[in-house]
Amino acid sequence: MNKDEMEGKWDKAKGTVKENVGRAINDRDMETEGVGDQTKGNVKEGVGKVRRNVGEAVEDMGDKIKS
Repeated sequence: MNKDEMEGKWDKAKGTVKENVGRAINDRDMETEGVGDQTKGNVKEGVGKVRRNVGEAVEDMGDKIKS
C-alpha cells in the first residue's frame, strides 16, 4: 500500500465520521462535507492503486528483461 492509498482510506474514514455526526446533530453542512471527503478518499485511493499497479508492472518488465 502506498501513500495515496493510505491517505484515501483516511479521508474515507474521516468523511464517514463527519457524515454520521452531521446527520446526528442535524448539521447538513458537516454531513455534506463528510460525503465530499469520502469521494475525495475514493479518488485518492484509486489513484494510489493505479500508481502501485503501474509500478509493479514496470518491476515485472525489468525482471523479464534481466532474464
